[in-house]
Amino acid sequence: MSSALRTPPLLDVDALLDDPETRIVVCCGAGGVGKTTTAAALGVRAAERGRKVVVLTIDPARRLAQSMGIDVLDNTPRPVADAGAAGGALHAMMLDMKRTFDEIVESHADPDRARAILENPFYQSLSAGFAGTQEYMAMEKLGQLRAREDWDLIVVDTPPSRSALDFLDAPKRLGSFLDGKFIRVLMAPAKVGGRAGMKFLNVGMSMMTGTLSKLMGGQLLKDVQTFVAAMDTMFGGFRTRADATYRLLQAPGTAFLVVAAPEPDALREAAYFVERLAADDMPLAGLVLNRVHGSGADGLSAERALAAAENLEEGGIVDQESGKAGLRDSTASDAPPHGGGDPTNGSAGTSGASDADLIAAGLLRLHAERMQVIAREQQTRDRFTSLHPEVPVAEVAALPGDVHDLAGLRAIGERLTTGQRG
Repeated sequence: MSSALRTPPLLDVDALLDDPETRIVVCCGAGGVGKTTTAAALGVRAAERGRKVVVLTIDPARRLAQSMGIDVLDNTPRPVADAGAAGGALHAMMLDMKRTFDEIVESHADPDRARAILENPFYQSLSAGFAGTQEYMAMEKLGQLRAREDWDLIVVDTPPSRSALDFLDAPKRLGSFLDGKFIRVLMAPAKVGGRAGMKFLNVGMSMMTGTLSKLMGGQLLKDVQTFVAAMDTMFGGFRTRADATYRLLQAPGTAFLVVAAPEPDALREAAYFVERLAADDMPLAGLVLNRVHGSGADGLSAERALAAAENLEEGGIVDQESGKAGLRDSTASDAPPHGGGDPTNGSAGTSGASDADLIAAGLLRLHAERMQVIAREQQTRDRFTSLHPEVPVAEVAALPGDVHDLAGLRAIGERLTTGQRG
């Protein structure tokens, strides 16, 4: 395959951020590939190009708060000082899934019922750690932010997950749980009421009550029944909001960015994300390939660098004409006959190579290693591109250190928009 065929279309990040029709950017990908940093960098760049932006992170780490100069990130959008220009502004927040669940209860139930739900032990367990709750609440919070119209761009950092796009499945899973047969059986006594209700419960659950009591404990089963009775009027709302948020993610104003590192596992996962987004009719903007290595001296191949290093280490000359080689030989013959070598005058050691030659050889070997890394990354990217040639790509050159402030986020944003190796 020719190099031209392997080159993917370039992802124009600035055009995406500047488009007023772009209202939501969702950064998704495997864990550890830089989703949080990418989301924050996008938010900073968009705000400094005039957008009113809120960045919603689900990452439990505190890197985003630290890099933006905020003491604490919580469930309330916090303004980021020194970020924003030309009418733009930046806010950031970190999802508190329990608090988000509490807000739903408080806004959709009368005070007495809301208090009964919030104090229910089963609800407290469900809201703090039920499978899929974090992902579901991320979508709930996204829907809340979008409805407020305080920001014209929302950047979402999706939950880290080994199972790709769990946050898309979570609303369906939680909705299925709340609408499932088990919940409907538990709701039956409250719907029927009184002794008739208890009789129905005894008949309908006669085959499972004993097992449930052993598995859950009698008190937990009672807590679940109380929770279900209190939440009865709210169950339909969960499904409705989940469906509305799902449609919002499919809308033209939403753009998904798949974030990956130039490594086989990360790009295999990225390929799965791309395919899954297509299957769910989610609008994919492109791939952000993070931490890409480059070299300003890529005209010197790894093979030539290694050959030159070996030649220097053996006291030879690389790519010299015979006359110059002879000059070098005569210079070497004037050197002291015994080891040590003086790095200031380039005298040879026992191997016939001066200290300067050995330093140069070491640098050549480092260059060869870098070129080999670049070649591996290129091959890995090309495999992804051959499978998905239509996906635009922005390659973000690796920084020499970690991002820990707004300057670092701006540097990432700059690399995002050049989209080339650096």
